[in-house]
Amino acid sequence: MGEEEGRHPTEKVPLEKVNDYAWRIPQYRQAMRVPGMVFSDKDLLSKMQSDRTLQQCANVACLPGIYKYSITLPDGHEGYGFPIGGVAATDYNEGVISPGGVGYDINCGVRLLTTNLSEKDIRPKLVQLTNVIFDNVPSGLGSRRKDFKVTVHDLDRLVTEGVRNVIDQGLGWPEDAEHCEELGCMKNANPDKVSATAKNRGLTQIGTLGSGNHFLEIQKVDKICDSKAAKTFGIDHEGQVTVMIHCGSRGFGHQVCSDYLRVMERAVQRYKIVLPDRELACAPGKSQEAEDYYQAMACAVNYAFVNRQTIMHWVRQSFQQVFKEDAERFGLKLVYDVAHNIAKIEEHKVDGGQRKKVWVHRKGATRAFPAGNPELPPDYSGAGQPVLIPGSMGTSSWLLVGTEKAMEVSFGSTAHGAGRMMSRSAAKRNYRGGDIKKALEQRGIYVRAASAIVLAEEADQAYKNVDVVVDVSDKVGIATKVARFVPIAVVKG
Repeated sequence: MGEEEGRHPTEKVPLEKVNDYAWRIPQYRQAMRVPGMVFSDKDLLSKMQSDRTLQQCANVACLPGIYKYSITLPDGHEGYGFPIGGVAATDYNEGVISPGGVGYDINCGVRLLTTNLSEKDIRPKLVQLTNVIFDNVPSGLGSRRKDFKVTVHDLDRLVTEGVRNVIDQGLGWPEDAEHCEELGCMKNANPDKVSATAKNRGLTQIGTLGSGNHFLEIQKVDKICDSKAAKTFGIDHEGQVTVMIHCGSRGFGHQVCSDYLRVMERAVQRYKIVLPDRELACAPGKSQEAEDYYQAMACAVNYAFVNRQTIMHWVRQSFQQVFKEDAERFGLKLVYDVAHNIAKIEEHKVDGGQRKKVWVHRKGATRAFPAGNPELPPDYSGAGQPVLIPGSMGTSSWLLVGTEKAMEVSFGSTAHGAGRMMSRSAAKRNYRGGDIKKALEQRGIYVRAASAIVLAEEADQAYKNVDVVVDVSDKVGIATKVARFVPIAVVKG
């Protein structure tokens, strides 16, 4: 949210083909400290060449302390500072942190729930269930909750403690936290580093979907590609009903980003950092400005984890309301919750195979750790980390699994979604929300949306083909296919 393309003229960026799915941007500018690396097929690459995606990839390669290369993933498109679909790792001691490498919607992410229901079980009550979910989970621009109010003191605890805070209040099951990245609570969160404006924006938005590309879908398993991994994650047959929740930190995270972009713009002057684009405003990782941003960002990360946790709770309540039985009766187990916009302290092999502590920026990118990684839940250790890649409205979404190759070539990262082909304003000029809704319902996909305008903005044609994005990730080997889902009902903001 909040990042549109087309603000600056594009520049011709040289490319060297490595193979059919990898392209190298050489250090064609003196300021570039490393090359760029673009994972893409030829068709996806042509879209990147039509805006500033590759130019932004080259810009990121100029950041102090950056290792190996600036990475653009197959869903890459123009963003603020970094391209969306951008990954960069900078040295923990000598590198920088840039809010533009995380984005405005801090910890925009996805969680997937499995059920023990099949499509035939749910079809008779699908419309009713979708309407109840739409009523129970506020959606749309500026959406607020009236039945879950918190004080500023409550909010401070919530963003420090993460999902455990609301699970302890009865909004979830004890095991939910085990299947969240960071166990649903990023360390070092310090609410004292968050502005009063951000807190006020966050007070009434916990448990709300928001607008834009955020969605809540009832889906069915369309195809299983890796039955062993699928079974580990609770998916055992085609036609099985799942639920996917895609949203982030709402106005709270947006304000944190806005606040610290101003701080970082001053820091660039103070530390005499030379940048090719002011949108890459940053500060040395060990500076006070960077430390303050990281602690505030962690609060927004935890806010987003809590937001998806409470939405999941009200989805479970909605199933109970419609089917008149306890949610456990239908499964509704959390497979995983992954972040798509985040900066983290990790250790990775860099030049010469040395292990180094780094600041990893993942903007529009999913962590994709392999089997055996200590960050994984014990029950997934033998399989690897679930990777969730949602599609555009009315199209497929995917479950993949992390790989060792991702650790070697992309700092344990892969794509995060379809990636836009068309700006929101262009989509509104070309499509009508009513037509989109009618076309989806003719395909058996029931739609509830807070606004017809959002349906136009989020038209499938405004996005890249997520199946192609996933195919590139799979062929590069930075995440491998497990299962494909298609929607049967969509709730949009």
